[in-house]
Amino acid sequence: MQPTDTAVPKTRRIVIFGLEDFADIAYEYFTHDSAYEVVGFTVDRDFLDREETHGLPVIPFDELEAKFAPGDTDVYVAIVYGKLNRIREEICNRVKAKGFRLGSYVSSRAFVWHNATIGEHCFIFEDNTIQPYASIGNNVILWSGNHVGHHSRIGDHCFLTSQVVVSGWSSIGTHCFIGVNSTLANNTHVGDGCWINHGTCISGDVPPKSLVKSVGSEVLPLNEAALFRGLARASRNRGAGG
Repeated sequence: MQPTDTAVPKTRRIVIFGLEDFADIAYEYFTHDSAYEVVGFTVDRDFLDREETHGLPVIPFDELEAKFAPGDTDVYVAIVYGKLNRIREEICNRVKAKGFRLGSYVSSRAFVWHNATIGEHCFIFEDNTIQPYASIGNNVILWSGNHVGHHSRIGDHCFLTSQVVVSGWSSIGTHCFIGVNSTLANNTHVGDGCWINHGTCISGDVPPKSLVKSVGSEVLPLNEAALFRGLARASRNRGAGG
């Protein structure tokens, strides 16, 4: 079933910081699957290249509090993982210094156990599973389809892409990036400021400020005739056709 903008009454207002892909995506999720009404966008004046987007005004950030009252409107910073999420963190701090609250989104199609905890300014997409006693810090993005196991902890300012498995009793420090299809085994601990490449399997502790590479996939020219001869030979040897 697709979420619709009539599924949840609009009881709160939010401005999205940003004008790129993630801002468009945040607009869709807030509009069609949250209690927020998106009322505008904002960026720093140097990056202001239009007056409106999605039919809503784009306000220079230095004028934001003149257009929207901080007590009535929240802000979501739709910035991804530049400088290991420190750019997003810095903008969040500037937003709070103006007196605005930071908004969050948790998909109606995410599974979050009742005693799991989620910090401020998080964006949790559909098909995430957050098990009992898990803890998600502040300013964390969980893209679609991740598994956060029981008693695990994800620190502040992290970005988990998609199909990441964080097994039970594991922890991820602050300012980390975890690539698509990565797996942390039980009781694995990743230090602060780490970049975990796509498709990485980790079963031991990772010290702070580490780059963890997955095994590279070799790319070769495809010889279809040789490939299918080999597959046919293997099939005959198995005595089966599939």
